[in-house]
Amino acid sequence: MGAVSTSLIQKARTVFRELGYEVTDEGDELRAERKWRTVYVTAADPAEANTHGRLRCFVARPDRAADVRDRLLELEPDYDWAVVAVDEGDSSVLHPSADVLPAP
Repeated sequence: MGAVSTSLIQKARTVFRELGYEVTDEGDELRAERKWRTVYVTAADPAEANTHGRLRCFVARPDRAADVRDRLLELEPDYDWAVVAVDEGDSSVLHPSADVLPAP
C-alpha cells in the first residue's frame, strides 16, 4: 500500500472513530466495529480488494470517489458497500442505490 493510500486509511480511521466505531488494523485495511456491525475499510481498488465481510467501505479522495463507486457498480460485488470521500477535515459518503445492493 502506498503513501497516498496510507494517508487515506488514516483519515478513514479518524472518520470511523468519530462515528463511534472501534477501529483496528486488519492487514492492509481496517476493521471498524460498532454494536452488531463490522465494516471492513480499504483504500484498495475494488477489483483488488478483499471480499470477506458483509459490509465494506472504500475510501478515496473526492476527485476519485465517483470513479470508485462506478467501478463497484460494474463489479456487482456480493457485499454491501459504500465509498467515503475523504479530504482534509471533511468526508462524504457515496452509496449505491438500493436496487443494486445484494439481497440478504
